[in-house]
Amino acid sequence: MTIEPVTELGSEGALRLPHARVVPLSAPPASYTAAVERYLTGAGIAKSSARIYRISLTTWGWMLTGEPAPTGPARRGAKPPVFPVAAIDDPALPEVLAELAAARADEMDADTVNRELSIARKSIGWWQRQGWIEGDPTIGIERRPAPPDRTKALAENQIAALWRLDVALREKTQWKMLYESAARTDEVLCLNVEDLYPQDKRGRITAKGGATEWIHWQSGTAQLLPRLIARRTRGPLFLTDRKAPAGTPTLDVCPETGRARLSYRRAEEIFEENTRLLANPLASPDDIEDLDGWTLHRLRHSALTHDAEDGTSTPMLLARSRHASVRSLERYARPGVDSVARHVAERDPAARRNAPR
Repeated sequence: MTIEPVTELGSEGALRLPHARVVPLSAPPASYTAAVERYLTGAGIAKSSARIYRISLTTWGWMLTGEPAPTGPARRGAKPPVFPVAAIDDPALPEVLAELAAARADEMDADTVNRELSIARKSIGWWQRQGWIEGDPTIGIERRPAPPDRTKALAENQIAALWRLDVALREKTQWKMLYESAARTDEVLCLNVEDLYPQDKRGRITAKGGATEWIHWQSGTAQLLPRLIARRTRGPLFLTDRKAPAGTPTLDVCPETGRARLSYRRAEEIFEENTRLLANPLASPDDIEDLDGWTLHRLRHSALTHDAEDGTSTPMLLARSRHASVRSLERYARPGVDSVARHVAERDPAARRNAPR
């Protein structure tokens, strides 16, 4: 935005001191939804991140109108509210928003809530710089403490059980690729067929910050990919089961089948639903609706942890994870449950005495 000095004459004809008038850099968009799209394109958000940003900002769209965001099955197909972006400056909004954010934080995990809050604040700051809004109604909403989860890395027998699940080819391929490549879920879901180099077992992805990088997979993924691609030569790699609805961006539609790119939200739902009994081995199948399964990110976490346990060097772990600093690897370098169990068993004096000679 730009600020212009304005001078006025007082009632006695005296010249008043100049004051500032905010002039928008461009005309405000007609709706909040349009403002979101302008932000995603104008702020240079990477394609691999734009999907997550859009989902988070859609969630905030409900709360910015004073409504709780739908969750679970109710979210699928729910129409976001339509309102002008200027409504964000409503002076009554911060108090209402704080209550809605607190209620959502009680229902969701801290990492999700904190990520959504961070994305909302980034977009609001960008809209302020455009001169479309003045205030930030999220001021006063605090990030939720997220205690470290020491069980994010799945055990090797849990990974083996995952491969035995009776699921569709799309899911088998996607999960194998995520684990074998240790890539982020949004990076894999943004892959197109033309980004693949099957003979080299690698693919070209758009990483965080917009950089173009490579991910590498192993034989499990390589054996499944030809069946999944089924002679397609372009378009999204992982597709929905139905034709793309009207209005779907062209880049997210397969030109050969007319089906849409699989969304992060739907991919996460499918993985979570299919892993509920694996995540809760003592639970009854009758209770499956009340159980929580795993998240897709745990496949990346598990792959890097297993690499570290097997003695993979720090430079290779950095290259494989595509992190910028060694500090970022600390969460993965912690030995997992299988590794600790082996360590304890190998040092069990009774086991050593009873071992065959």
